Amino acid sequence: MQKNNKRLLIVDDDIQIRELLVFDIAQSGYIVDCAIDGQEGLKKALENNYDLILLDVMMPKMNGYDVCKNIRIAKPNIPILMLTAKGTIEDKTQGFDCGADDYLIKPFEIQEVLLRIRALLRRGESSQKQDSKEVLRAGDIEILPDSLEAVILDKKVKLTPTEFEILYCMMQHINSPVTLATLLDEVWGYGSDEDVRMVRVHVGGLRQKIETNTREPRYLHTVVNVGYKLTPFGLLEE
Repeated sequence: MQKNNKRLLIVDDDIQIRELLVFDIAQSGYIVDCAIDGQEGLKKALENNYDLILLDVMMPKMNGYDVCKNIRIAKPNIPILMLTAKGTIEDKTQGFDCGADDYLIKPFEIQEVLLRIRALLRRGESSQKQDSKEVLRAGDIEILPDSLEAVILDKKVKLTPTEFEILYCMMQHINSPVTLATLLDEVWGYGSDEDVRMVRVHVGGLRQKIETNTREPRYLHTVVNVGYKLTPFGLLEE
């Protein structure tokens, strides 16, 4: 087992799941802290520095959605992985709308949890290395890695880490279709058919921020059966 300095917080009221996660994640070399309900989880998240948070949804004192919202306001850049039995598309959409970066359904395989953790931590490290991401400008759009913002027609828009990574990826493929598989690989670091829903939800959130009319987008277009295309000069699809 190789130790590292990555510190993770597990927030889950189920003692069996919590102990399983603590044991296996610690065995993988991470420093692990835990909380037994939403209120304690939020307190620890705000008072300490964590590299990643694993968050249950249905908990006493405060549910995971509210915890996630509050963490995202105070610490917008910390990766949050939701682990929950609530697995409908509506549940996932609510989780992503609250600011979760990834969403894994119980029961889960511990190896899948570890894969998601590694992928989110790699993304976090990449975002923190400011010299690894340049300011990109094209047409009406500029993106600022240091503040996780987009500038659309001189108006600044604050993005979540996931929304920023999606837009950064799209800005490197201007006017060309980007497949869902490419987004999963470049943004999340893995891919599966199930997770294309996650991409769509995050793209929907990004559209809400950069488009004046999401029903007739000027910039971020859906390419049917492929993925998405960015037209930063505000060109409408023909």
